[in-house]
Amino acid sequence: MRRWLALVFATPILAVAVVGDQKPPDVIGAAQAFLASLGREQHRRTVLPFADDYRTLWRYTPVERKGIAWKELDADQSAKAHALIKAALSDMGYHRTQTVRTIEQVLAGIENSTRRDKDNYLFTFFGAPDTNAKWGWRYEGHHISLNFTYDGAKLVASTPQFFGSNPAEVPSGEHKGLRMLAKDEDLAIALLATLSDEQKRKAIIATGAPNEIFTAENRVAARQADIGLTFKEMTQPQQDALIDLIMLNAAAQRPEEVARRMERIAKAGYDKVVFAWMGAPDRSAAHYYRIQGPTFIIEFDNTQNRANHIHLVWRDFEGDFGRDVLKEHYADHTYDPGHGHDH
Repeated sequence: MRRWLALVFATPILAVAVVGDQKPPDVIGAAQAFLASLGREQHRRTVLPFADDYRTLWRYTPVERKGIAWKELDADQSAKAHALIKAALSDMGYHRTQTVRTIEQVLAGIENSTRRDKDNYLFTFFGAPDTNAKWGWRYEGHHISLNFTYDGAKLVASTPQFFGSNPAEVPSGEHKGLRMLAKDEDLAIALLATLSDEQKRKAIIATGAPNEIFTAENRVAARQADIGLTFKEMTQPQQDALIDLIMLNAAAQRPEEVARRMERIAKAGYDKVVFAWMGAPDRSAAHYYRIQGPTFIIEFDNTQNRANHIHLVWRDFEGDFGRDVLKEHYADHTYDPGHGHDH
């Protein structure tokens, strides 16, 4: 754990975001450029009020959505859409967004179905991107939902964060062997294998795996039972492995957002983080794990389609969609006339 605490609090590129406002230099400009490229009707469908109820109605299943899809964009608009995603995420995060689309096309071939469409992934904005306003946006489609909430230039929430993959491993064809979430699965299996028999009796809370993540598509993530193996019951190498797994999930975001997430976990106490496993101890059959602390939950399941269909989510109990984070922020600046908010 010590090396990760040092990373969060001492590494210059991360420490800046921890001690001051996060000001991603490209996101507002990229968002404004994308919206400016849209036609009037496209813009009308893409931008909703910040307070719109749809902002917290997130879905990772194949449903009808509001916003504008890739298939409606011309070449210039598509280039600006890619630039927006790249500005908001790390290279790894951007790569995952594109791999989701690749695997969706694979699924279309497996099912011989036009229902699966790699270009049916949508951008939706809530409020206008501005340095003096609350605003947010979502990129979403089957097996992906990325939700961002800003107070001006400051990113205050990047959850819910969902990635999925069906198939989890492509069985044949041009992309045979592709596993988008391989590390998230393999690192967890490796961690489980290092546990002693006594540790496993605590960590493995069920012999069967659930068919779906427990938090599902709920607007508010429900805290799960604090059963499993606690961080403080692990050896130092096991603790490091668990933090590696948490960091891997966070690493889809920009470095300053990774630092913000890890700082919140550290402040709440690593000793309160719990690792729980259900199902098979490897990829041979359905399996599930979760990592839960006072502020967050990560859920992973590979249970459907004969354990070849993955769901992976990060939820913040108090921070999804910026709910309580924005409340705290405005409370802190209630008597600050120069802060630029109308209370």
